[in-house]
Amino acid sequence: MEGKQLVIVESPEKAKTIQKFLGGDFLVKASVGHIRDLEEHSLSVDVQNGFAPKYVIPAGKQKVVAELKKLADAAPVVWLASDEDREGEAISWHLRETLGIAPEKIHRIAFHEITKNAILEAIQNPRDIDMNMVGAQQARRVLDRLVGFELSPILWKKIQPKLSAGRVQSVTLRLIVDREKEIMAFNPEPFYRVEADFRPEGIRSSLKATLDTRFAGQDDARRFLEDSIGAKYTVESVEKKEGVRYPAPPFTTSTLQQEASRKLRFPVSTTMRVAQALYERGLITYMRTDSTNLSGLALGTAKQFIVENYGPQYHHARQYKTSSKGAQEAHEAIRPTYIGNTSIDGNAQEKKLYELIWKRTVASQMEESRVMNTTLRIGQDHRPEKYGVQSVEILFDGFMKVYLEGRDDDSAAPEEVILPEIPEGTVMHAQTVNAVCKFTQPPQRYSEATLVKKMEELGIGRPSTYAATVSTLTQARGYAARGDKPGTQYKVTNLSLSGSNIKTSSKTEVVGAEKGKLLPQELGLVVTDYLVDNFTDILEYGFTAAVEEDFDKVAEGKLPWNKAIEVFYTPFHAHVNEVMADRTYSKVSREIGIAPDGEKVIASFGKFGAYVQKGEGENRQSASLGKDQLIESLTLEEALRLLELPRKVGTLEGVDVIATKGRFGPYLKYGDKNVKLPRGKDPLSISLDECAALIRETAAQTPQQAVIAEFGDIRVLNGRFGPYIKQGDSNFKIPKGTDAGSLTEADCKAIITNTQPTGKYRKKIKK
Repeated sequence: MEGKQLVIVESPEKAKTIQKFLGGDFLVKASVGHIRDLEEHSLSVDVQNGFAPKYVIPAGKQKVVAELKKLADAAPVVWLASDEDREGEAISWHLRETLGIAPEKIHRIAFHEITKNAILEAIQNPRDIDMNMVGAQQARRVLDRLVGFELSPILWKKIQPKLSAGRVQSVTLRLIVDREKEIMAFNPEPFYRVEADFRPEGIRSSLKATLDTRFAGQDDARRFLEDSIGAKYTVESVEKKEGVRYPAPPFTTSTLQQEASRKLRFPVSTTMRVAQALYERGLITYMRTDSTNLSGLALGTAKQFIVENYGPQYHHARQYKTSSKGAQEAHEAIRPTYIGNTSIDGNAQEKKLYELIWKRTVASQMEESRVMNTTLRIGQDHRPEKYGVQSVEILFDGFMKVYLEGRDDDSAAPEEVILPEIPEGTVMHAQTVNAVCKFTQPPQRYSEATLVKKMEELGIGRPSTYAATVSTLTQARGYAARGDKPGTQYKVTNLSLSGSNIKTSSKTEVVGAEKGKLLPQELGLVVTDYLVDNFTDILEYGFTAAVEEDFDKVAEGKLPWNKAIEVFYTPFHAHVNEVMADRTYSKVSREIGIAPDGEKVIASFGKFGAYVQKGEGENRQSASLGKDQLIESLTLEEALRLLELPRKVGTLEGVDVIATKGRFGPYLKYGDKNVKLPRGKDPLSISLDECAALIRETAAQTPQQAVIAEFGDIRVLNGRFGPYIKQGDSNFKIPKGTDAGSLTEADCKAIITNTQPTGKYRKKIKK
């Protein structure tokens, strides 16, 4: 390897792609991310001396560092080629400082796409490490460490051990909690919407129209239908208006996460993982950006592709301006590196995400779509209210030939609806008129994607932090969970007029049902309420955005990085000391109501989480709240149902089978054995036969399959190849030398946060 120029990048996949482009004179190696960081279990920041960080090389990186140092010493030139954002700049700086490379040997290069031309151009134009960008990354890392290390012990003391808080994490959680409180305070109001099926005279087809007035109650709706008996209907106006639709700009990190969520159902973490793989293979440009800009080369190749494949009438060159708050590192939007590659090799997720990026990029350079919007107003001779009908006819599809942006409300984009030619004065025959009871809808909870959109709007975090922040809240901390809400069911009566007869029918209307949304857990509400009450400034959205703006100033060289920390930290630290001096324990408790036996029922938050309690002293009964139940919204009926546990299901071989619920969910107690109930099994309704099957299944398991420890959805298991951690469908390796039996919940979450799930590997066969 002697004499070869050394190129250091972050990932092995990126190294493999670049090695193909550079050939035999270069050796491309990966640092596998950061090679040093703040020490994990100590503050590692010298607050008294300019907030100087104390960096260490983690145990898992020492072998990598030793190899890179050996190669760097032997190489005539060392190219530091980490990513072009703040994190990448900091990685290059850490490499330079740690490897002790002679300054004259080092060159910093950066590129926003991994193509041969981009890499060779970067090598022709090396630069110095941008210490302003390094300072901005260092300011974020140090400040987040200070906030976490000072806020978390307060939560341990005031609420519950092993909790954590963070500068961006806690504010993002507040968004979820505030939305939940809006929903709790919302009172759905019933109303009646009137719809009619009309057949125009002389035309066989029918059309559906909606009345322009809602009725508050059933009596008003019935009166309207009664008045409409025998009414004559005519088209009073026909309004035609040509409209234009414009394509969405190319993807930024945020919009890619949103659209992949809407169209592909990808969690934001999946989107970023797949995009990273596409980038490292040289298929797309850098995936952490808030720029909608496209390079001249991209504009030219897009034009060529559109003209050759769709015709010149479909091309319209555009350059979009970035509008996100606090946009930084505005290099280029996320786009395919080669527009001509309409598809790629790869797994299903990679193919889908690449196709989405390709379509969005090409569509952004296509002509507007032209549509004809038609609105009919239908009146009757018995009442003044009007019915409305709207249709859309596509005159020229333009960019819609390739791509149409999704919507956050999960509804499909409006399809083309063409009405027959119906002139003013046309007589309309009402076939049926229906008055349907609906309810006003509460605000929608955030999905992962709409939460990222809100973070971007408010300036909370940056493209490189969105996915990690959401994952921290939902996986590592358990303050929120991705799940479904069944909504509330209401019995309603609908009315229908046909001829001169008004019929009634009963139906169940569901209000507030949602799927795949972020649901705050009780712990998340308790932590947020406490922090909002005691650290108002830090939890303010505008304040958090202002800190991000200070980091931007550091990156621009307008503010020293430790000055940015000092402005925040000095008043924050003083307030932390005040709060710690207050010995008050944060207790959350709410009276739910009175049980049929006259005992008071309360819901409280204690050392082991949220629980419901009935009575006091020896007669006291208590039970843990379910995963998606909240103290603030728990009903008396739900509380009494929880208190039915523990429940004796029956007797099996002379031993009682007890169904109950603990801190980590429902389970069966059978003698000295505990058997976890699988998802979907209710301890209040499970049968003895079902219990017997579960008990036999558990007894048949070998010791290697046994559960070592359990923390909610996290389990430490003994597998075929030794202990490992399982969360959901993902498995995580336990570091060598770690005693699996001594792992705490915090230890497991740390391992999950800091390691990648294990993949499915095929055993290699020696030939």
